[in-house]
Amino acid sequence: MKAVQRKMKQASSFILVAALAASISACNNQEGDNTSSKTNANANNAATDSSSQTGNATEQPQMTQMTYWVANHTAASAQMKTYAEMEMYKELEKRTGVKVEFQHPPLDAQQAKEQFNLMIATNELPDVIETGWATETAGYPGGPEKAIEDGKIIKLNDLIDQYAPNLKSLLESHPDWKKQIMTDNGTIYAFPFLRGDDKVRVFFGPALRKDWLDKLGLAVPTTIDEWYNVLKAFKEKDPNGNGKPDEIPFYIDKDQLNTDAPFLGAWGINYSFYQDAGTVKYGPIQPEFKEFLSTMNQWYEEGLLDKDFAAPNGKLFDNKMTTNLLGASDLYNGGGIAKYTNLMKDADPNFKLTAAPYPVLKAGDTPIWGQKDFAFNGYGAAITTSNKNPIDTVKWLDYAYSEEGGLLFNYGLEGVSYKMENGKAVLAQDILNPPGGVSIQQSMAKFTRSTWSGPFVLSDNFQMQYLVLPEQKNALDVWSTATVERKMPLVSPTQEESGKYASIMTDIQTYRDEMLLKFIMGAEPIENFDKYVKKIQSMGIEEAIQIEQAALERFNKR
Repeated sequence: MKAVQRKMKQASSFILVAALAASISACNNQEGDNTSSKTNANANNAATDSSSQTGNATEQPQMTQMTYWVANHTAASAQMKTYAEMEMYKELEKRTGVKVEFQHPPLDAQQAKEQFNLMIATNELPDVIETGWATETAGYPGGPEKAIEDGKIIKLNDLIDQYAPNLKSLLESHPDWKKQIMTDNGTIYAFPFLRGDDKVRVFFGPALRKDWLDKLGLAVPTTIDEWYNVLKAFKEKDPNGNGKPDEIPFYIDKDQLNTDAPFLGAWGINYSFYQDAGTVKYGPIQPEFKEFLSTMNQWYEEGLLDKDFAAPNGKLFDNKMTTNLLGASDLYNGGGIAKYTNLMKDADPNFKLTAAPYPVLKAGDTPIWGQKDFAFNGYGAAITTSNKNPIDTVKWLDYAYSEEGGLLFNYGLEGVSYKMENGKAVLAQDILNPPGGVSIQQSMAKFTRSTWSGPFVLSDNFQMQYLVLPEQKNALDVWSTATVERKMPLVSPTQEESGKYASIMTDIQTYRDEMLLKFIMGAEPIENFDKYVKKIQSMGIEEAIQIEQAALERFNKR
C-alpha cells in the first residue's frame, strides 16, 4: 500500500513538473547592460509569461536551454566531460524539459578562481553560477551582498516566497538554516547546499597508513610530538619495504590548512579569522602561527614534509598514494580514505588507512579545531542578472528540495542506483562495492553529486550508507571529537564594508600564502616573522578584523 501511495505521489510530482516545463521559456544567456532595474523587469516579464500559460500534463515538456557555471569534480571529470552526462541531470531534463549547458572551469582551484574573476569582470554571465559565494577561497570579493550591488546576481527572497514552495517550507521548518543562508540584511542570494544532520558535517581530517604503523609497531599519533616521531620512523625505517629511502612521510598544503586548520589548529588558531570568546582574531599574525611555521620548517628540512607541497597537484598526489610512497596527509572520508582503499584493494591487499584525531600539543587535550561544517558551508546556486527567466529558474532549482528531487539528487535513479525498502532509499550493492581500481565516489559520480556538493539537502541516510568501510565509520567517530568552538560562522559584511574588506583581504591573502611557503621552505628566515606581521598590519588587517567583529555581532543577532 505504501509503495502504491509513493508511486501515486511521484506521479503527481511528475505532473506538476511537466506543467512547469510546459510553461518555461528559454533561459538563454544574453549580452547587455545588467542592472537591478533590468533584473526586476525580467522577473516581472517572466511572471506575466508564466501566468499566461496553463501547461498540460499530457503535453511533452518544452525543451529549453539554461547555462550553468559550476566547478567540476575529479570523480566526475574522470568519466564525463560535463555534468550533463550525469544520470541525475539526464533524468532531471526528462522531468523538467530544461536542457542545461554546464560550463566547468579548470579543476585547478587557482585557475578556476581566475576564470571566475574573468567571467565577473567581463560580465559574460551564464544563467546560474554555483560557487562558494560566502567563502574566502571561492567567493565573490566583498561577499554576496556586493555581488548583488554590483549587478551580478539577484536577490531571491520574493522569488523563493512565491515560486519555491519546497525550499520555503524547508527554511520555515529549520530557522537555524535560514539564519545561515541569508545575509545580515536578510537577503537570500542562492539555492544552498545543506547538510541535514551532524553525521554529514564531518568528513575531513588527518589520516595515515595503518599498515605502516603496524609494521613499525607504532600507535596512531595524537600530539604534534607523536606525529614527529611517527613521520621520522616513516622516513627512516623503510615501511614500504622496497629497500629504498623513497618514502614521503607527510603532505599538507595551504588549501588543506584552509579546511578547518589541520595541524595548525593544535596551536589554537586557524589560517584565517576565528573567534576567541566572542572576539575575532586573525590566525596568521598570532605568535602561535610562528611556532607552527617553525615546526613545519623543521619537518620540511628533515624531509618529513613532501617537497611538492608548494604546488598542489591532485594527480601527483594520487600517484604517490597509490604507489606506496606517501605515509600521511589530510583526507576526505569518501574522496580519500574510501577512494584509495578501493583503488588499492586488488593492487596491494595490505594497504590500509586509518584516521587520526586532529593533533594537540599536550597529550589528553581535546582538539578545539577540527572539520565540522555548519548546515550551510557557503556554497549555492545563484541566478545572475543575465538570466531572462528567473521565475522559471527558481522553479527548476526548487525541485531538488522536494521529496522526489531529494531522492534524485542524493541517490540517482530508482531501480538502477538505489531501491526503496521500508520507506527508505537503499543504495545498490554494485555502487557500494565497485571493482578494484574504482572508488565508491567514482561509482556514485556516474549518477549524482551527493558525494561532494550541490544545491540540495544531503541526506544522513545516504551518508551512512556511503561510509560503507569500517575505516570510514571510524574516521567519522575520530574526527568528531573536536569542539570547533572557535570556528567563525559564515558572516557577511555590509555593502559599505564589503568593498573595503575585499580590497584589504585580497592583498593580504596573497601575501600570507606567499610567506607561508617561504617560511616553511626556509627562503624567509623565521626570525623575520615580526616583519611579516607588521607588513600585514600595514595592509589593513586591523580594519578587516573590525569588519569581521561587527559582522559576527550582527550574525548573532539575526
